[in-house]
Amino acid sequence: MTEKALLAMADRHMDIRELLASAKTQTFDYFEQKLNSLVRENYKFSNLDEANREIILDIIKKHLYEIHNGLGISSTTLRNEEYHLYENRIKLKLTESDLDDIKEILSLFKK
Repeated sequence: MTEKALLAMADRHMDIRELLASAKTQTFDYFEQKLNSLVRENYKFSNLDEANREIILDIIKKHLYEIHNGLGISSTTLRNEEYHLYENRIKLKLTESDLDDIKEILSLFKK
């Protein structure tokens, strides 16, 4: 791996760690700002639009108590949320890529 690739990977993980830290210690508004920033600035999530970010925030908001307490979201709960999104993907206008990105972001909050 090149030095540039390693630095990019380190930056991405730093953003994720900052996001998780803000979820556990900051207000929801600040957390929302950090999530929006991660989604906007990380090329991997560049296909997510405002509606997709709202979907992510709505799911996280439902489980914010567990995240703030350091418990995270259970695997079963995440699978149920992902199933619900997949079931409603046409109504929500989600592509397979959107679903994959949403799943990856939500997995960051897993127990």
